[in-house]
Amino acid sequence: MRRSIACKAVTAFMLGAAGFMINLPQSSSAFAEMQDKVYVQPERPEIPGLVVSPADPLQKLTARSAIVMDAATGQVLYERDIDTRRYPASTTKMMTLIVALEHGKLDDIVTVGKNAEGVEGSTLWLVQGDKIPLGELLAGMMMHSGNDATVAVAEHIAGNVPAFVEMMNEKATEIGAYNTHFVNPNGLPDEKHYTTAFDLAKIAAYGYSLPHFEEIVSTQETIYDWVKDPAKKLRNENQMLWLYRGANGVKTGYTEAAGRCLVSAARRDGMQLVAVVLDSYYMWNDSIALLDYGFHNVQPKTLVKKGEVVTKVDVADGRHDEVELIAAESLVVAEKNGESAKVEKKVEVPNDVAAPIKKGDVIGKVVCYYDGKRQGSINLLAAQDVEYYSFWDNLLNYLRDFWKGLF
Repeated sequence: MRRSIACKAVTAFMLGAAGFMINLPQSSSAFAEMQDKVYVQPERPEIPGLVVSPADPLQKLTARSAIVMDAATGQVLYERDIDTRRYPASTTKMMTLIVALEHGKLDDIVTVGKNAEGVEGSTLWLVQGDKIPLGELLAGMMMHSGNDATVAVAEHIAGNVPAFVEMMNEKATEIGAYNTHFVNPNGLPDEKHYTTAFDLAKIAAYGYSLPHFEEIVSTQETIYDWVKDPAKKLRNENQMLWLYRGANGVKTGYTEAAGRCLVSAARRDGMQLVAVVLDSYYMWNDSIALLDYGFHNVQPKTLVKKGEVVTKVDVADGRHDEVELIAAESLVVAEKNGESAKVEKKVEVPNDVAAPIKKGDVIGKVVCYYDGKRQGSINLLAAQDVEYYSFWDNLLNYLRDFWKGLF
């Protein structure tokens, strides 16, 4: 079984490499040089069934479905057949990561069960009884596309895979990925397991609003004691992390049914863009072309700066009557060149909060609305500590001061 899995993994790698037309440099300095060069898209080969509109600005793109989107607003900057249902392959794991982040804790210890060991396809070589921190398992799942890890994660979070998949589908609906349906947490082919380029872009954009998502999907290399390889090292399969300046995610995918798939992302000048290619002949080239197109046609518009005092909120039973709330990070949207984005920001905070409050506590959010629809958001944090101070504390201090005044 393991030999069969290994053969399939090697075959998938070779097929992926065959679809990659960029000559990879051998040193990290060479990578850095490539990141700032103007990229020239190779000629598109003849691809059976692929029809490209004469009006398509990216004529050389080889993907059957493609999109680039501003994550903060959900604004689509380029699209090609974005609503056709296709197999997502391992890009599915983005939703597995999202559900795990929202329902688990990174320091949870996951005990690998028998159902996870020997799962078909790409693998982390997990063995029943392995005990691994959830955060490390999620990183391994995204970096090395471990199908066995998805089962271990699903069973840890929901008790079994079907229950976890139900959570995935509920989250897809909540995000607005209405043309998506999952039947497993890893992307192995199934007629009822499908999505669209538009939905995957929405899912990825949502992911960047979650703590730890970017940290996990942007990790290039790491070392974990539980990795079976003698070097204990994992290297991310997403070559965009080395190829593209500002790249910070997200997930590769390949099956014979799906073709080569890639959800990529990059942040420049505070703008977070997400690109998706499905059933792509040259997925790396296509993804670079998409992100280049996106960044070349937008400019940043800052709605809130990191550390900026955004508002104040009343404090009940505190030594101070109110506390300032500051932006946890900058909120920057991509505005198309020559256009004024239909963007507004709304501050969402409670009427009051109860002491005690610690500096850095999340009190509210600044939410970005694009064309009237709720999109990205950032957290608002308490700017200082506020100690608990009740009516009885006030009364005691009053009586103490009154007593001192008598003598």
